Amino acid sequence: MSPDIAAQIAAIGRVIDPAKTGAIYAAMHDKEPYPGVTVVRNIQYGPAERNILDVFTAQGATGTRPVLVFVHGGGFTGGNKHTPGTPYYDNVPLWAARNGLVGVNITYRLAPEGPWPAGAQDVGAAVRWVIDNIATFGGDPSKIILFGHSAGATHAGTYAAMPQFHGPRGISLTGLILTSGIYDMTTFPLTDNYRSYIGDDASLYAERSPINGLDKLGIPSMLVYAERDPGPFVSQFEKLAAAMANAPGGKPRTLLLDQHSHLSLGYSIGTDDTALTGPILEFIKSLK
Repeated sequence: MSPDIAAQIAAIGRVIDPAKTGAIYAAMHDKEPYPGVTVVRNIQYGPAERNILDVFTAQGATGTRPVLVFVHGGGFTGGNKHTPGTPYYDNVPLWAARNGLVGVNITYRLAPEGPWPAGAQDVGAAVRWVIDNIATFGGDPSKIILFGHSAGATHAGTYAAMPQFHGPRGISLTGLILTSGIYDMTTFPLTDNYRSYIGDDASLYAERSPINGLDKLGIPSMLVYAERDPGPFVSQFEKLAAAMANAPGGKPRTLLLDQHSHLSLGYSIGTDDTALTGPILEFIKSLK
């Protein structure tokens, strides 16, 4: 990260500000159409209006490639796989396609219309779609890596942690990447927006928390947080890393992104800043 960008992120502070943070990185990303990459948009993977996904593939690629499935954030009540007029979050599957992977970008039902467990159910439906269809795009359905950010990390983690959301073929993942998510609802300061998804009954928070299940995860994982994440997200990372220390799939790889914020870690994907993407590629290459 350049000193100029670091100074701009520091000036925003430990807050979640999409407009200001997005403006820092926007000019660093390609505009559509993306050279060398084919994008197939808005494929329906389930019955709901927001059960749609995009697939990014490198033109001329041969052989089968691992599949990176990205789940965006948005505080459970907002967000999308692609915000028109911005490069976000096309930048994630675009980067994947340019680095030997097939990129899949999903969106899902939002609260309050889609309360818990809609997000985890939708992640499960998207994973099953990938298993059944990704070979058509050159993807390897036996090598699926699920990557969630913020609320998307909560949904991805909940899917991975709780077998009731898996299909008849089980978890069907090779690896799991969680960045700056909420994993223990009992200890996170829940806003009205968050409660519109999780619910108002605090007696249910423990059983709805992915930390209670991720400690038994049987696949390799990677946990990430940013230096300028809001404090509660840092605490969530620390709690989950400790809980998963003896997970059957191995102790998670952990990463602190120096100078980054809650949003800059995702917005920087596909730029010259490889603080996150370098370790992600190393993680994926290590998977069997």
